[in-house]
Amino acid sequence: QVQLVESGGGSVQAGGSLSLSCVVSGLSAAIPFTFYSMAWFRQAPGKEREGVAAIRSDGQTTDADSVKGRFTISIDNDANTLHLHMVSPKPEDTAIYYCAAARWYPQSPLATGGWPVWGQGTQVTVSS
Repeated sequence: QVQLVESGGGSVQAGGSLSLSCVVSGLSAAIPFTFYSMAWFRQAPGKEREGVAAIRSDGQTTDADSVKGRFTISIDNDANTLHLHMVSPKPEDTAIYYCAAARWYPQSPLATGGWPVWGQGTQVTVSS
């Protein structure tokens, strides 16, 4: 069974930088990590979970307008790891960040419904 574990969350000042990682385990030999599409979502207190960025198995990415030019999603296929590099975070980026995985890239990659596998989340707090 595929499992996702996020790390790298913490506190950061606005204008700084922070990187999140998500390690994928439980993969089968028949369906390796390179066959998966991945995504980052976030959920702030009292708000719905929203898509941050997604990356297709061929490397195509989709970013939410709110993070374009500031956050970068990437994959390390050798380490079965998804990354999110956050530059110039803002207080409104404060949330629990979750990674998600899917065998097939959803038609709406920033919607939660197309992602069947989720991590447990990691807290990111941005102070002004």
